[in-house]
Amino acid sequence: MPNSNDKGDKSKEQSLAQISLIKEYFSMHPNLEIHTKDVVDWVTSAYLERTGKIFRDPDRGIRSLYQRGFLQKISKGIYKYAPKYAQDKQQQDFTSVQKQEILKRDRYKCVICGAGRENGVELHIDHIKPKDMGGLATIENGQTLCSQHNFLKKNFKQTETGKKMFIRLYELAEKENNQELQDFCVSILNTFEDFNINGHIEWKR
Repeated sequence: MPNSNDKGDKSKEQSLAQISLIKEYFSMHPNLEIHTKDVVDWVTSAYLERTGKIFRDPDRGIRSLYQRGFLQKISKGIYKYAPKYAQDKQQQDFTSVQKQEILKRDRYKCVICGAGRENGVELHIDHIKPKDMGGLATIENGQTLCSQHNFLKKNFKQTETGKKMFIRLYELAEKENNQELQDFCVSILNTFEDFNINGHIEWKR
């Protein structure tokens, strides 16, 4: 009977093989703006031909490569592989030596909550200025975060987008004199305030 570790290793190997196949396609078409449909058609066909298996959710693999900096997102569903851009992005990742220096400087604790490995938390090295905004892999631009605060930081922009959306929806409901929708938006926006989330984004009632 195969154990769970064997299954996990096979799943990881399969995922890596699928990512490599997506990389292969984009590497054959450098500096071209390509729709995900064209990528999906090729990789699913090639994966089936090479392995006899179905490539499930190739869109997720494409998004993963974009998040890693291998691809540029041109617009919704359109991506481009620019070798120079991808190389520069890779240079923005911290080296293992830099990570150790940052951990040592921060005393192996999350700079936000002070939790460390002795508290059973996983520590991450985070870019203070995000890579997507041009943040470099320097000691000065690095900080130690626990997994929870690293997750919160990475998803903070999404909460900003959500708050702005509810503000616009509230303003629209106000113009249309839709009291029920106004009340709904107010309850959501009050939750942002109750938990002190995105306090720098103000809204007028």
